[in-house]
Amino acid sequence: MHDTQEPLRERALLIGLERPGHDKWAVKDSLEELRELAVSAGAEVLDVISQKRDSPAAATFIGTGKVEELAARCRDTDANIVIFDDDLSPAQGRNLSEILGLNVKVIDRTELILDIFAQRARTREGKIQVELAQLHYMLPRLAGLWTHLSRQRGGVGSRGPGEQQLEVDRRRVQEKIHRLEDALDEVRKNRRVERGGRQRLHWPLVSIIGYTNSGKSTLMNKLTGAGVLAEDKLFATLDPTARKLRLPNNQNILLSDTVGFLRKLPHHLVESFKATLEEVVDADLLLHVVDVSHPQAYEQSKAVEIVLKEIDAWGKPTVVVLNKIDKLEAGATALEKFQREFHQAVPISAKTGENLDALRDEVANRLKDRRVDVTLSIPQDRAKTIALVYRSGYVIAREMEDGNVVLRAQIPKVLAGELTPYVVDESK
Repeated sequence: MHDTQEPLRERALLIGLERPGHDKWAVKDSLEELRELAVSAGAEVLDVISQKRDSPAAATFIGTGKVEELAARCRDTDANIVIFDDDLSPAQGRNLSEILGLNVKVIDRTELILDIFAQRARTREGKIQVELAQLHYMLPRLAGLWTHLSRQRGGVGSRGPGEQQLEVDRRRVQEKIHRLEDALDEVRKNRRVERGGRQRLHWPLVSIIGYTNSGKSTLMNKLTGAGVLAEDKLFATLDPTARKLRLPNNQNILLSDTVGFLRKLPHHLVESFKATLEEVVDADLLLHVVDVSHPQAYEQSKAVEIVLKEIDAWGKPTVVVLNKIDKLEAGATALEKFQREFHQAVPISAKTGENLDALRDEVANRLKDRRVDVTLSIPQDRAKTIALVYRSGYVIAREMEDGNVVLRAQIPKVLAGELTPYVVDESK
């Protein structure tokens, strides 16, 4: 027999806290983003509820009266999941679960993001990073996960003081965290090997960064034909991709796409994904993609800057890419605002391809000082050296002279020193 029933869809209520001194619109925007996250995770959002409080309640985050109202709302709407816009302490999560009942799951923003990441991870690296972040999140909350944790094990070999089951579970989780961290170290080593291979090509690395759903993957596909999944949802892609791109001045670069950033991105999540974000740290140039059509585009760009500071990538040469200009209404001032602050920002539409030539030209202009024009005279039997020039640079002309291959080429500056013995001094 086969079960033909569809799995029960999660019906969600979203909860936020509005505090004096905080921008009311910021709370509204944060809850709207939480709605997008919930939908992206596959939930049906029934209602959004907020409460005004000076500070979160220690026991239940929201006030006791609001909790009772929330419980009644869950019964009336058949909601089976409640999502809080801020992180809940282990005690708050446990207390809320007891009040709302076993049929209602209580999670916070971090747990929701982790769930989305778990759905989207495809590579071994991505899966390890997500599981590691989930275990770090779970560890302080173990006491609320099982009913047997306060008991001691009985039977042969466990008489006497014994060991609480909670400690056993904690130790197992910590052991698994150590194993995953070791596996992640192996991933980092492999990445360093890959990076070393790329560096031997002497191609500049350009990383696409930006707020989630700003159009990074669409831009990557349009520029390189990478075939990266691009959907109108938060965190549609999680695993990094790198592709070769030849610029209008015939310079080769490696273009990489990275995981999207987000406001209130949990610190331990950033820590777990540092292996992926190393692409950003090592980049020669960043393309910061901003969804200029979004009402909170400026705030989103600032959230990206915060994460860059966390991963020590702040201050790198950056091209601000103002994406989705095709969605701007006539008379919109958002584009002008960004262009006043970022004078060299490039407005584009990754979806339609509008102004992508200008973006390619700007990238080429920012990287032009990394190449030099040279004339090289290389013995014909030095095939590897000749191949290196073709692979890493751009050959403008080639001819034979006295048994040597004479190449007029543009090569990376870092390669010029290695090829010094073959450089022709044309002034003589």
